[in-house]
Amino acid sequence: MEPPRPRRRRAVAGDGRLAVASAVPEAGVPDIPAWTLTRAPTINDVARLAKVSKKTVSRVINQSPHVHDATRAVVDAVVARIGYVPSPQARGLAINRSFLLGLIYDNPNAQYIVNVQGGILEACHREGFELVVHPCRQVAPGFLAEVKTFVQRQNLDGVILVPPLSEDAALVALLRAIGCRYMRLMSVPLDEPEAMVLHTDRTGAAEVGAHLAHLGHTKVALITGPQGYRSTHERREGFVGALAQHGVTVPDSWIVEGLYTFETGEARGVELLAGPDRPTAIFASNDEMAAGVYKAAYRLGISIPRDLTVVGFDDTPLASRMCPALSTVRLPIHDMGRLAAERLIGRINAGGEGGAKAKLSQPLTVTPRLVVRESSASPL
Repeated sequence: MEPPRPRRRRAVAGDGRLAVASAVPEAGVPDIPAWTLTRAPTINDVARLAKVSKKTVSRVINQSPHVHDATRAVVDAVVARIGYVPSPQARGLAINRSFLLGLIYDNPNAQYIVNVQGGILEACHREGFELVVHPCRQVAPGFLAEVKTFVQRQNLDGVILVPPLSEDAALVALLRAIGCRYMRLMSVPLDEPEAMVLHTDRTGAAEVGAHLAHLGHTKVALITGPQGYRSTHERREGFVGALAQHGVTVPDSWIVEGLYTFETGEARGVELLAGPDRPTAIFASNDEMAAGVYKAAYRLGISIPRDLTVVGFDDTPLASRMCPALSTVRLPIHDMGRLAAERLIGRINAGGEGGAKAKLSQPLTVTPRLVVRESSASPL
């Protein structure tokens, strides 16, 4: 039995006329029932008050095009007047969606993951999605089975992959097989354009090589990332190629491998700087390793930039906080995460009711740029 309607209180307007305190309903929209003050309204309440089916209310809430404008206006007005807030779980069940994205990663660089996650969350919050984060080990036994269980248990609408997992062909094949949409952050194009955010690391590294050559450095060393990362090869080839164009050759003994960690940057820095013949400039392939080189130089009594120029890659917050401030290549990691999430959500929405699958001819592309700070100087 529906509770009785509240009594309308009468008040005297400024000109002496009687005024009704409660708002007059819009045309076709019922007055607000009293029970809205004591319990949360449901989708059934909206349907009854708007005199439509619950399925029609669901279609309006999920922005289906298959609803007449007049009906949509009435439902929207009822939703606004009674303060109905759709349940994300119920909304998802109604259209077979979870409104969950996954971020799957195996990356030792914590700052990179934090920046990517921040960008993804920005897009998720704006679009009504949530993010579930899943760290894993690519070399672990049962890695693919673990990812499959994660995606299916969470009923994810889509996932975002960052290097090196974004470069794993078997993982991508698995996601396709189980029907999970995905976006890959990549330094080279390895997929359909709509499934990628491409960052041209080779271009950024080439700017570092040209920068050091213009400063007059001829004794240059490189600390690469892990050989299993495509970004490692892109950054190496861009850097070495740009120096070669200026007549500078990097000796093989001065190209050493790091793991994109502070500790390996320090260790490789000591190896390069401890001998009698040492480089006057080091390009570390990310900011964490560049910070490690700073520590190695400090331990060996080498001054930056007077005795040694150091350049990093990524332009994380660490770079501008170091002393001296680090010259580095700015990779817009936060924006990459945001762009990946925006496109993934767009593809998910396009695949829903009344939508067509998005097909795009070009990947989203970001271009790294060199930021010159205090760690750069000409050799003595």
